[in-house]
Amino acid sequence: MDSCRTPANASKCSGNTMECFMVLSTQAQKISIGILCGLFGTMCVFENSLVLYLIFSSPGIRKKPSYLFIGSLALADILASIIFVCSFVNFHVFNEAGFSKEVFLLQLGGVNTSFSASLSSLLLTALDRYISISRPSEYKLLMTRKRAWTALAVLWVTCATIAGLPLLGWNCCTLDSSCSELFPFVDDNYQAGWICFVLVLLGCIVCAYAHVLRRARQHVAYMEKHQAQAGKQNSRMRMDVMLAKTLVMVLAVLMLCWSPVLVLMIYSIFGRLSDRLRKVFAFCSTLCLLNSMVNPIIYALRSKELFSSLRRVLSHFRRQLKAPEESPEAESTHKS
Repeated sequence: MDSCRTPANASKCSGNTMECFMVLSTQAQKISIGILCGLFGTMCVFENSLVLYLIFSSPGIRKKPSYLFIGSLALADILASIIFVCSFVNFHVFNEAGFSKEVFLLQLGGVNTSFSASLSSLLLTALDRYISISRPSEYKLLMTRKRAWTALAVLWVTCATIAGLPLLGWNCCTLDSSCSELFPFVDDNYQAGWICFVLVLLGCIVCAYAHVLRRARQHVAYMEKHQAQAGKQNSRMRMDVMLAKTLVMVLAVLMLCWSPVLVLMIYSIFGRLSDRLRKVFAFCSTLCLLNSMVNPIIYALRSKELFSSLRRVLSHFRRQLKAPEESPEAESTHKS
């Protein structure tokens, strides 16, 4: 293990050096990581799949750009969970290092694409809420479904391109440069650039939500002052304020779950990480699954439209279960 921590080994690209990144040394640590990934990953895929179903099974919901962006967020969380759990558990728990550099960078690119798309979807949602609150009379003209789909297409293509740069040649093997301490084959400069990209996205989201919250407070004050007037307009404002608060909760969870990972990634660029910190990074990485798992719960509790759609789905499911029991054959059997 000591040889894996030497600076000389940090720039090697042979398959044997991948064992240096397998930081879980005890069976208890591997079991803990496996349980966390299995639990968080399964719940994340189920919950986000339910969110996608609720959005695209309801004509009234799927026509709204706001929920197209939320659907993009759910899709990104599903992809990130599947790719992350499969690759992370295979690497750290089962210590599988037989795959090639290209396969590893492809898996890493998939995780980076999904997370970047998740973060970018939150940014588009924040901008959508800002336009809805600041310019309500022009919202339908400015934010059309065609523009929403175009923005989502640009978002996913951009995220996939940035995440695919190591696979296309920007890696420490091709460039013969210094490798990251946290990820095999990843160039330190690329890691720094990707962190800057993420921090820019986070900064833009925070700025957008700062304006959203300021507008929301103004609307709350307006509703309290003119509660007896313009009932329909007040109802629209209440919906905007509720959705703005929901998305702020999503952003808060995102920051809490991803800040430890980003801090350790930044620290690894400027200093060397001890074995303990690398193990901490491995466990903190599972927080991204927790973030993806919590987001749909926030939607179900805060979005009245999604919650109403969920109630309709559950009611339909209960009717389907009761139908066989109420059939004539079942009734005659019961009487006999």
